[in-house]
Amino acid sequence: MNMKERLLKALKGEEVDKVPVCTVTQSAIVELMDQTGASWPEAHSNPQMMADLAVASYEVCGLEGVRAPYCLTVLAEAMGCEVNMGTKNRQPSVTDHPYPKGVDDLAMPEDLLSIGRIPAVMECMKIIREKVGDDVPIIAGMEGPVTLASDLASVKKFMKWSIKKPEDFNTILDFACDACIEYANALFDAGVDVISVPDPVSSPDLMAPDTFDKMLKPCLQKFADGVKGPMILHVCGDVSPILEMMADCHFESISIEEKVKDLKGAKAKVAGKVTICGNVSSPFVLLAADEAAVKEAATKALDDGIDVLAPGCGIAPDTPVANLKAMVEARDEYYA
Repeated sequence: MNMKERLLKALKGEEVDKVPVCTVTQSAIVELMDQTGASWPEAHSNPQMMADLAVASYEVCGLEGVRAPYCLTVLAEAMGCEVNMGTKNRQPSVTDHPYPKGVDDLAMPEDLLSIGRIPAVMECMKIIREKVGDDVPIIAGMEGPVTLASDLASVKKFMKWSIKKPEDFNTILDFACDACIEYANALFDAGVDVISVPDPVSSPDLMAPDTFDKMLKPCLQKFADGVKGPMILHVCGDVSPILEMMADCHFESISIEEKVKDLKGAKAKVAGKVTICGNVSSPFVLLAADEAAVKEAATKALDDGIDVLAPGCGIAPDTPVANLKAMVEARDEYYA
């Protein structure tokens, strides 16, 4: 069973020879930037550098997949948001929003897929495929529709509309969803195997579970139903209150952090609906702990039935290569 077959089967809950180990969230680290000569912020826009940095996590660390790009702003920028491109160890972020005053002027760009960094991302995926061949899965990352909608309006206005202007809230969600569907299908056309969709603004830390159920879930279902390949939904924080709702969003798999303390219980709650990726702590284990602690956390996730062993959230750029290798070694030793 090759790496691509293993990941695609694991995401569907089918039998595999061993649990795949990869990252479905942000994958770039400074050590690999230095080794490849492909550093942020240039690697966010240069397709060759974007590809070289992504492939390094597979070639150097042994992760069983190649994941790019490295932020949640590519689509937002193409839709009219202003973006600060960050630094070598800080991701790009949205700094200004096109629709903070309301939804009357919403306008979908006619040539969305040719705007901003989208062409660079598409070219990167083709370069990655040439470099790694057909047996290694390519995982594309993109912002989810809820987060995109909040970037278009601003998080503050978006949250306010969810209570005081539900029609505007649903209108901008629908608008963002349409853009996400177009972009995601273009990524599959460019040759990616899986799309990972971090949607942090969906978190119970920001949105009440009732809002998720009644307003966000229908949007996420529409998104998943409109896209022609397997996708993973990642929501930050302790998603225990919305876990079963996430499982009803029509994605193949969900990605969770270590903040979901009871992985066995989470698996039982979503059994038969979705698989689970995660949940080795990015900040407290992969970044801050030693290799022994990484192996301990990875082994616990495997014991608890994780379907895809991965960091629980985006990898911090200062994470050491040795700790990512240790996560892979833990999986290998588990099956030795």
